[in-house]
Amino acid sequence: MTWLQSWPYEWQVGWRYTRAGRSGRRNGFISFISAVSMLGIALGVAALIIVLSVMNGFQKEVRDRMLSVISHVEVFNGQGESLADWRAVAQAARQVTEVQAASPFIAQQVLVSRGESMRGAVVRGISPVDEAQVTDLAARLLDSTLSRLQPGAWHIVLGVELARSLGVAEGDKITIVAPGGQVTPAGVMPRLKQFLVIGTLESGHYEYDSSLALIHLDDAARLFRLEGASGVQLRLKDPQQARAVAQELVGHLPANLTIRDWTRTNRNWFDAVQIEKRMMFIILTLIVAVAAFNLVSTLVMTVTDKRADIAILRTLGASPRSIMGIFVVQGALAGVIGTLGGVALGLLVACNIDVIVPAMERALGVAFLPGSIYLISRMPSQPLASDIVPIALISLALAFAATLYPSWRASRVHPAEALRYE
Repeated sequence: MTWLQSWPYEWQVGWRYTRAGRSGRRNGFISFISAVSMLGIALGVAALIIVLSVMNGFQKEVRDRMLSVISHVEVFNGQGESLADWRAVAQAARQVTEVQAASPFIAQQVLVSRGESMRGAVVRGISPVDEAQVTDLAARLLDSTLSRLQPGAWHIVLGVELARSLGVAEGDKITIVAPGGQVTPAGVMPRLKQFLVIGTLESGHYEYDSSLALIHLDDAARLFRLEGASGVQLRLKDPQQARAVAQELVGHLPANLTIRDWTRTNRNWFDAVQIEKRMMFIILTLIVAVAAFNLVSTLVMTVTDKRADIAILRTLGASPRSIMGIFVVQGALAGVIGTLGGVALGLLVACNIDVIVPAMERALGVAFLPGSIYLISRMPSQPLASDIVPIALISLALAFAATLYPSWRASRVHPAEALRYE
């Protein structure tokens, strides 16, 4: 290899030690152990990439379903009062370039009852046309269900799980028990209003499907005795910039308003996902560490086998530092080969998991994500460079660290002692 001759001799010898060892029983065994070490690193790196990619995929799937129901940013009165001038607030919010659309809403917790069944729910009063510009779910339902939400008709759309728990279907009537009662001579009486169920909504997110109900904004204002709206919902060009846009909106809106983005609304869920992801990263990194430190045994055996070679190099003028560099190169090359192989294997599986998993399900006759239990019937995957680059760097660092002690021992070999019995 002419290109190899231009390298420092430490690199040349280290590269040849990495490739050599196919002849002879002892050298063949060392070669086998080295190959196992590289395979272990590759499998550990691949497992990390695949697992984190699948977790990213599930997180994206849940996030997309969540954002199909809720807005990216909500603006409301921090003192619990309604926004009578919500149109002015919406107009001011649209001055921010990242804001695409705005829609008023009224949200209240209520009791929904039918016969003996009663469930807690959140009733959201919306303007169907404006809501369709803010949330994807409303856009899908606008031409069918939501178009029937007319002011004064007292129609309601229930989450599919909420409707199932109440045992109601389209055409049935339910009763809403609103907070705050009416004072009568007989005492405080709860405010009740009967609604006609005109359909159901299904977001794929159980929390919303089991507790959300939609009515017209005007009906909500009359039911809860509010003027205007509870607040304004905003849709952004990039949902990932919600926190930054929320900070920017502070300078465009009155000081008495509270601005809350979707990451803070669902903070507990995202914190739990991030903690789980970090723990999986740490656990699987230990697998890579075990495989990387297998290089220690490989290099120790190589140093023992190459004592005569080391002694000859020392007598020819090689310094202890050069001897150490030879075995560092050998171990580092094994780490690089294992890491690159693991990255390639991990990306291959992660990018084709939608093909691999169905093939495994057909071959084994099982369903990893039964549709009757999980709303996600396919295995999602989203490889991210922010995960893959740290994985590769950590693997390389562990492999390099594993070479230090055997290489240092090689540099301490005395030529006279090594050649005594040769």
